[in-house]
Amino acid sequence: MSTGELLSIEPIELKFPFELKKQISCSLQLSNKTDDYVAFKVKTTNPKKYCVRPNTGVVLPRSTCDIIVTMQAQKEAPSDMQCKDKFLLQSVKVNDGVTAKDITAEMFNKEAGHIVEECKLRVLYVSPPQPPSPVPEGSEEGSSPRGSVSDNGNANGAEFATAIKASIERIETQDKSVEARALISKLTEEKNTAIQQNKKLHQELELLKREGNKSRGGLSLMFVILVGLIGIILGYIMKKS
Repeated sequence: MSTGELLSIEPIELKFPFELKKQISCSLQLSNKTDDYVAFKVKTTNPKKYCVRPNTGVVLPRSTCDIIVTMQAQKEAPSDMQCKDKFLLQSVKVNDGVTAKDITAEMFNKEAGHIVEECKLRVLYVSPPQPPSPVPEGSEEGSSPRGSVSDNGNANGAEFATAIKASIERIETQDKSVEARALISKLTEEKNTAIQQNKKLHQELELLKREGNKSRGGLSLMFVILVGLIGIILGYIMKKS
């Protein structure tokens, strides 16, 4: 906890149980121990990565205010699982009756003579909670091999990095499997299309053959008829002569 003259902040480290491709949130609580109205403003070094609600507001005398900080889904994990992002919480005493709508950037301007209290907050990545094992696993001494982890509730850096790496490999394997199935489906579809086109070509070829045979048969019949007519005419002429 950070205890200033105006606000007490709990916690002073933003701990996110890091998981790939998943939004993660954590909360801050501001406590006003004074008899004055206190306005606050939250800034971050990476505004595109985080969503802070509310990022400005007023804490009434002897009351508290909760802030939710949400980290956007990340596509990849840092190699050392260290985060360099930081937050800055500024607070200033304001007149009684001031609301969040009345807050302006000028209120937090030190150069204008305002007394601004500031508190820097670190960002930490921690191991996501592990599901309970269905089968008790004991070491040689009869204790759980997770004992060193459960003592402080978090895995050490090496184990956490290994778990993240395994998660990335599983995701990459799944992506490759999906691509392979899509390629097989596409090739199968092209094969079926080629078979259908081949059958159609065979049918058209057979039709052309049958039409050709009919044409040749009709020509032979006409030839025979023509020869017969010529023979009759020649016979008639020879009889006349």
